[in-house]
Amino acid sequence: MEKIAEGLLWYGLFVLSATVHEAAHATVAYKGGDPTAYHAGQVTLDPLAHIRRSPFGMVVLPIASVFLLGWPLGFASAPYNPVWAELHPKRAARMALAGPVANLLLVLAAGLAIRAGIALGGFAPPESAVYTHMVAARESGIWPALGAVLSMAFSLNLILFILNLIPLPPLDGWASLPLFVSDRTARALQRFAGRGLGWIGILVAWQIFPYLLRPAFRAALNLLYPGASFG
Repeated sequence: MEKIAEGLLWYGLFVLSATVHEAAHATVAYKGGDPTAYHAGQVTLDPLAHIRRSPFGMVVLPIASVFLLGWPLGFASAPYNPVWAELHPKRAARMALAGPVANLLLVLAAGLAIRAGIALGGFAPPESAVYTHMVAARESGIWPALGAVLSMAFSLNLILFILNLIPLPPLDGWASLPLFVSDRTARALQRFAGRGLGWIGILVAWQIFPYLLRPAFRAALNLLYPGASFG
């Protein structure tokens, strides 16, 4: 029963995090002059709008992976106009970067909530930290459950932030590169990403991702608990 509850919590947090991620994409695109996602109803924090667009990536795959792997694996997307993206590569890059930035903000929000719980006496730094246990509860009642929610929200959004910033197509890190290059080079990057190489990029990203996540997780812990050392 405990495993089922943990799995449902992972899934609920994934839906929340993916919704915020995709809504950020859609909102920045709309503000940048592309109303495609707005007209599709994606400029919203209503998860149903994003689930309807990507039912397999938002429901079937994450639920299956939660119970097969122990944590959610899924995807979603916000539509955009490729002609607009080619005409305005910097705006399109900001649209791409908005999703990971939204996840980073959720990491910071969870971290601040953990620090507030420590200040209130309900939480304490853990003796050892894992993705599902980044804070120890000093009090009973709501504190253990709240600690689990905040730990998983922190970890999941850190994972989404790091993974999506890998500069390989079709990830947001690749689509963000036009911010740092000329418009001519940016359009070349866009054309390269459109050659159907997405699955290759995902497979490569999946291989290097653990080597990026481990130091990022340690750094995040050491920022969350200044002066502590978690290896």
